[in-house]
Amino acid sequence: MEMKKRITLELRNKSPGEVAELVLDSCRSSNGEIEGLTENFKELEFLSMASIELTSLSKLPTLTKLRKLELSDNAISGGLEILVEKCPNLTYLNLSGNKIKDLGTVEVLQNLKSLKSLDLFNCEITNLEDYRESVFDLLPQITYLDGFDQEDNEAPDSEEDEDVDDEEEDEDDDEEEAGPPGDSEEEEDVSDLGEEEEEEDEDEEDDEDYVGEGEEEGEAGAKGEKRKRDAEDEGEEEEDD
Repeated sequence: MEMKKRITLELRNKSPGEVAELVLDSCRSSNGEIEGLTENFKELEFLSMASIELTSLSKLPTLTKLRKLELSDNAISGGLEILVEKCPNLTYLNLSGNKIKDLGTVEVLQNLKSLKSLDLFNCEITNLEDYRESVFDLLPQITYLDGFDQEDNEAPDSEEDEDVDDEEEDEDDDEEEAGPPGDSEEEEDVSDLGEEEEEEDEDEEDDEDYVGEGEEEGEAGAKGEKRKRDAEDEGEEEEDD
């Protein structure tokens, strides 16, 4: 499919100014050049043009909001200065599988001050002695070259993964502050149980006091009856006398 038609298809009835991501992989470029892509894509942040037999970037429009540019598996051998002019805010650039042979070709990328990740995998330049050290020295602003930093730590898959990790860390922190789930409920249950036991103990003590008082009253009544009977017996004896 020709690039112009592919762009129309990818718009999906949107205007160019509404599009933030555009994938044109494996379509056909016009004589190795970009066509159909205009400055009207002013909100574009991600653009992928992999495997489209691209040989030149001369017709790349100004895309000041573009952050990520995929140009892998093309036939680009130079002219990278156009990226500095047209896409000054790039943070990620993939040129793997192109025809870049020497350090002089990528030296112009020094002026992409926001560039953090550069991919030159499967380019002839990677065969140079001390290739990685030389590129990191030449482009001090980049953190990742061919997917790894200078200490061979792998780059994250995407910025979204980093955001997800940050959110998970925040959730973990919130859980630690809140404590293990169910603790507060268990504490409330234990507290309620303690109060119930205290109430039951008080009721038992009241019952014991009541029983004690009843026994005392019973003993007093029995003594009174005995005294009464004794007095009656004495009266009968006197009468007999």
